[in-house]
Amino acid sequence: MNVLIVEDEVMARKALARTLESRYPQMRVVGCTGSVAETVQWLNEHSANGAGMHGGWVQDNGADVIFMDVELSDGNCFEIFRQVQITAKVIMTTAYDSYAIKAFEAGSLDYLLKPVSPADLDRAVSRVLRSGGVQADFGSVLKAVDEGRHRERFIVRINDRIVPVKVEDIAYFCSEEKSNFLYTFDGKKYVMDSSLDIIADELPEKGFFRISRSCIVSVKAIQSIVKQASGRLLIISEPPAGFEMTVSRARVDDFMTWLSQ
Repeated sequence: MNVLIVEDEVMARKALARTLESRYPQMRVVGCTGSVAETVQWLNEHSANGAGMHGGWVQDNGADVIFMDVELSDGNCFEIFRQVQITAKVIMTTAYDSYAIKAFEAGSLDYLLKPVSPADLDRAVSRVLRSGGVQADFGSVLKAVDEGRHRERFIVRINDRIVPVKVEDIAYFCSEEKSNFLYTFDGKKYVMDSSLDIIADELPEKGFFRISRSCIVSVKAIQSIVKQASGRLLIISEPPAGFEMTVSRARVDDFMTWLSQ
């Protein structure tokens, strides 16, 4: 049984590979990837033109089973499903994404919560062995993701306190000195654990726009816009930003379309 591991943490990837090959002799790790782009490339390069049989399994992705983490270095794993037809059995791993778990259940995908216990891993592998080459419903997975991925609140941590922040109270997110921050309309600032790529994917598209690689702004925070000679747009926000909030030239047209909706 050929296995592909999709995990952006190198140590976690190696540990899972060792565990699988030592604990389940019928499994052979044939590939490891750490990003959406890398995984899509691997699957495209290793897919056959037509599905072939491999030990009773339908093998068209170069692997019979894929262990796939939700959050990857360049986005979440659901983008893989949008770009490649997955024929392998998929076991998802996640630390906390409740909307993702609902998506897995909608598509009858097995999943493991991190940190993965030996008992849970045994359960997932046992299910894979019993199910054979039965296909999951990835259409239902993506539908559940699209319907449920938008957060109503973000959880932030302040020392030993956990504080929920409603999305409607957020003015903008930004990256500063390799850290990501959330700013509220009442002037509060919180450190975020997630990347802006992940945050942007979890926000309602009509309410927020990513104006650059380092900033996401709420439509309610935009007071006025100034055109610059460079072709970029300068946003005057409320509350005022302690940095120059500009729309990159590549995103100006999309931004104006979004703003006019």
